[in-house]
Amino acid sequence: MELDGKVVVVTGGGNGIGRALCRRFATERAKGVVVADIAGDRARAVADELTHSSADPNAAIAVSTDVAVEADVVALVRAATETYGGVDLFCANAGIAVGGGPEASDEEWQRIWSVNLMAHVYAARALLPAWLERGGGYLLHTASAAGLLTNLGALPYAVTKHAMVALAEWLSVTYGDAGIRVSCLCPQGVRTDMLFGAGPASAALLEAGAIEPDDVAEAVVAGLADERFLILPHPEVADYLRRKADDPDRWLRGMRRLRARVTNAG
Repeated sequence: MELDGKVVVVTGGGNGIGRALCRRFATERAKGVVVADIAGDRARAVADELTHSSADPNAAIAVSTDVAVEADVVALVRAATETYGGVDLFCANAGIAVGGGPEASDEEWQRIWSVNLMAHVYAARALLPAWLERGGGYLLHTASAAGLLTNLGALPYAVTKHAMVALAEWLSVTYGDAGIRVSCLCPQGVRTDMLFGAGPASAALLEAGAIEPDDVAEAVVAGLADERFLILPHPEVADYLRRKADDPDRWLRGMRRLRARVTNAG
C-alpha cells in the first residue's frame, strides 16, 4: 500500500507508537490522518501539529475515542468518512498492559480484553461492509512479540495479544481474496510509557535492544508497502518464532531460564 493520498485512522494516536505513526503517515502525504485517542487533548495536540506543518488545513483531525466502547469506534469511522469520504487504512493501535497471572482481577481481565481484542473486532465490524462493497481496505493491528511468543509476568497481556494475532489471521484468511488486506505489527521492546512501566521485564527488553517509536513507524511504512502480514521491527522475533515452532519444549525451557534470570535481577 502506498500512503500518498490515503485516509488513515490511528487509534492510540496521541502518544508512543501511535503518535509516531501519525507523523510518519503525514510525511508520506496521506490525504488525511484521523488521530484517535481516549485522551482527547493528546489527540488534538498531534492533529494540530500535523495541520500546522502542512499546507492543507484539513490534513488531520482529532477524535476522542474509547476503543473499548463500540459506539465510540463506530463514531470514529463515521467522523473519518464524513470528513474525508472514507477510510483506506485503519490502524488499530490502542492497547493497555495488565501484569500478573490468573490472580489478576476480573475487572482487569475485562478491561484489557475490551481494549486489546474487542476494539479490533469493533473496528472490523464498522469497516468491513463499506470495504467489501468497494473491494478494498487495509487493517493494521498493533499486537506485540508477546502475541507470537509470550510475555514474562503479564498473563493478561500475553493472552490478549495472542488473541489479537489470531483475529488478524482469521480476517486475512476470510477476506483477503475480497481485497481486504491485513497486517499485524509485532514489535518487541519499544521506548514508550508502557515499556518503562513494565517493572523487571522492562530491563530485560531494554537490554535486548528496545527501539524508538519512530523506528517502528519506519518498519510499518515498509511493511505496508510490501503488504506483509507480519511486520517485525525487531527481525530477531522471526528467529525466536521459528525456534518455538521447531522445538516447543526446548523453547519453553529456555523461556523458564529467562524468566528466572529476570526475576532474580528484579
